[in-house]
Amino acid sequence: MKLRTLIVNAILAALYIVLTFFLQPISFSAIQFRISEMLNHLVVFNKKYFIGIVCGVFIGNLLFSPLLPYDLIFGTGQSVIALLTTIICSKYVRHIWSRLLINTGVFTLTMCIIAWELNIVLHLPFFWTWLTAAAGEFSVMLVGAPIMYTVNQRIHFDKRI
Repeated sequence: MKLRTLIVNAILAALYIVLTFFLQPISFSAIQFRISEMLNHLVVFNKKYFIGIVCGVFIGNLLFSPLLPYDLIFGTGQSVIALLTTIICSKYVRHIWSRLLINTGVFTLTMCIIAWELNIVLHLPFFWTWLTAAAGEFSVMLVGAPIMYTVNQRIHFDKRI
């Protein structure tokens, strides 16, 4: 890994952690609006952001989650699965907006993993929890798509790493 890639991923992980820290009250539980999840859209522009996002999720969960150690496994696992799915789909889909929408859908659907975790740990009803967690994730990712697209127009994420 190039030094520049390593530094950019470290900054990305730190940004994810800071956003999660400041918004802790709405970042965990059955209804989640984890604003830092908008950063998941970065893999649409370049798969090299995968490491920074996953590290951010893992450390953010390690430091702030009330559901340790479960969130380290389920939360990080959900991110890895969703990010890898998006990276694979991006090989076949060239249109950036389609990739952003695919990423939003993948993250929304894989919130079933978080619902499963909350069902196991807190005995919350699986389908209702999946609905509420997915609604929060969908909202954040849907709002995040045009934001990340607009920022990319200026910064060019695909060329920064």
